[in-house]
Amino acid sequence: MLSTDTTARDALVALRAEVGKAVVGNDAAVTGLIIALLCRGHVLVEGVPGVAKTLLVRALAAALDLDTTRIQFTPDLMPGDVTGSIVYDSHSSEFSFREGPVFTNLLLADEINRTPPKTQSALLEAMEERQVSVDGRARPLPDPFIVIATQNPVEYEGTYSLPEAQLDRFLLKLSVPVPSRDEEIGILSRHASGFDPRDLAAAGVRPVANAEQLAQARAAVAGVTVNPEVLGYIVDLCRATRSLPSVRLGASPRGATALLAATRAWAWLAGRDYATPDDVKSLARPALRHRLELRPEAELEGVTTDGVLDRLLASVPVPR
Repeated sequence: MLSTDTTARDALVALRAEVGKAVVGNDAAVTGLIIALLCRGHVLVEGVPGVAKTLLVRALAAALDLDTTRIQFTPDLMPGDVTGSIVYDSHSSEFSFREGPVFTNLLLADEINRTPPKTQSALLEAMEERQVSVDGRARPLPDPFIVIATQNPVEYEGTYSLPEAQLDRFLLKLSVPVPSRDEEIGILSRHASGFDPRDLAAAGVRPVANAEQLAQARAAVAGVTVNPEVLGYIVDLCRATRSLPSVRLGASPRGATALLAATRAWAWLAGRDYATPDDVKSLARPALRHRLELRPEAELEGVTTDGVLDRLLASVPVPR
């Protein structure tokens, strides 16, 4: 076991149960969001409409003692609507900077693919540098700061694909599936009992972790040991994605570092101070699926990035 204060781990593990008061199922997505918090990484959440993507993020924010804002991305949204802008104050006869919604701890970018690339790019500096440059001056964002963006994978009319440079800034891409029959019955039972997704406080969702505990947890994750064999396994997986005939663009070195960071966070959440190849395999799909670009002919043949990763995980030798 790690020597770090277990209170921080207990608080973050408790987030799962707290989010579960509002969201049925989706344990994998909740765990992925917690890993992103530990790694200071951003997350792309993908799923068809009506599977509680936004509710999932709102419940997580309610279970954290952190500031949060939500931006509904639309085709007419401007970069200044995200970052903020310089405004003239008629009372003081001076120009001043008015902060945009990006100045928060947890930013929910809802339906990010519905806004043009010009506005999407406004998030690039914030995601990578954790600052916003307006009028020639860099303004730091609060710490912690992560972006949780949602997008619809099936409705492409009126949407704009995220550029590769922006996709690569997301630590993980999480898929939120349609619930199973039992889970859907559980959802209906909650609504029949008076559950209101717009009132999370009435559902009993309360803050169970705070910024101090999150900082302690991040420091503990940084102490997780990764031996050379596991590092080599991460590199071998990422390099293998670059030589497949069905893949036009494989995972970059940034993808390898993202997989490493997520692997260490996963190991720490499991109560260990060392990472294993199984930890790598558990995080390979969410850490790499959005970093692979398939060739058009492969997509026509029904090849998927998850399918490619499944074959790689079965073929790349695992260290013992």
